[in-house]
Amino acid sequence: MIKIREAIVVEGKYDKNTLSQIIDAPIFQTAGFGIRNNKELTKLLRRVAAERGLIVFTDADSGGLLIRNFLKSAINGAYLKHAYIPEIPGKEKRKSTAGKEGILGVEGMTPQVIIDCLKRAGATIEGECSAGSGEITKQDFMEWGLSGGTDSSAYRKILLKKLDFPQNMSANAMLQAVNLLFTRAEFIEFLGENHD
Repeated sequence: MIKIREAIVVEGKYDKNTLSQIIDAPIFQTAGFGIRNNKELTKLLRRVAAERGLIVFTDADSGGLLIRNFLKSAINGAYLKHAYIPEIPGKEKRKSTAGKEGILGVEGMTPQVIIDCLKRAGATIEGECSAGSGEITKQDFMEWGLSGGTDSSAYRKILLKKLDFPQNMSANAMLQAVNLLFTRAEFIEFLGENHD
């Protein structure tokens, strides 16, 4: 069992059941497209995302994409991480026929594929790396004032200029570039030297 700091949102009960056998984290389900009409659940997911982060883990089919896009529009992107499963042809064991698009959903993935997908999404896995090491996360950007705050955009623009990065980079694009070019320690040092 792997303990993850963020909460996870999946489409349905079978996805939740599969993940709960592998992952120790709060897992919410959207009831498919039901999330679009469920204001209370959407409000709860916003709050959970702001408190501990939220990983969106939907199927790779068009339905999963629609649900993912709804959540992207309903919840501040600074609090979201996205886990994507590979498109693997097949059907889940409990079904008599494959889905419309003929690919496995989250419930049909092996435990290792699920863990790999969560790691690629940047899930905070407890005990995996010591404090102060590893990749810079969206949560770090929020704590450092680079996203999610009232002055984040202005602060980011100042740092983008000092880094000689494109001035129109989003927080997500900046995060990706920083992780490619700096270690965590190097970027923390850079912030210390350039904090106004």
